[in-house]
Amino acid sequence: MVASLRPRWYSAVDLRVLRDDGHLSVAFGRFGAGALPPLLPALAGALVVGVLLLAGLGRLSGITLFAPAAALLLAGVASGHPHDGRFDWMVPPVLRGTEYLYLLALGYGSGVPGPLVFVLLTAVVLHHRDAVRRPGCGVRPPAWATRAMLGWDGRMLFIACGGVLGWLPFAYGVLAGYLVVLLVGEATRSWLATPVTTLADVPRNERGGMDASTG
Repeated sequence: MVASLRPRWYSAVDLRVLRDDGHLSVAFGRFGAGALPPLLPALAGALVVGVLLLAGLGRLSGITLFAPAAALLLAGVASGHPHDGRFDWMVPPVLRGTEYLYLLALGYGSGVPGPLVFVLLTAVVLHHRDAVRRPGCGVRPPAWATRAMLGWDGRMLFIACGGVLGWLPFAYGVLAGYLVVLLVGEATRSWLATPVTTLADVPRNERGGMDASTG
């Protein structure tokens, strides 16, 4: 019954990788020592972020821009948990959805040009998709690349800093460009490092033809 509630990729992927925690969230997780179940803090943080954005859409400014990111950092306290509970697979989607909502709502409410918001969200979504697909193929994302992507907390705090300084469109543009360069660079590196199968490596049958059997 429990297994039927989990997506098929659950057993193949370490959910702590899919959380996409940054340095700050990981540091908070050390205080929890893996003892705190992760779903409740994630839901609580997401709820607070939603309420703050609905109440202050377009009116967040100054230090209040940090409030949503600070609220979601509640989820960081449980980042060290093994995420082996019945519903712990819901934690990564909650964190991702909350980050998307923050970036979209803040950009829309603050007048950031739509193309900048779109490019940033697209870069983050592609990063998350890559994090899901690689473990499913038996390959983990490189540790350096994961750290360089800043994590959901790092990205949200970077945007908040840009807003506090009055450089919100600039912050969206810089972060979007940075993430795109990282994604393209890592994809190119992985592609170049992938072994290429030549015709000489393909098994042949008794008649000299290529063996079509994959089993």
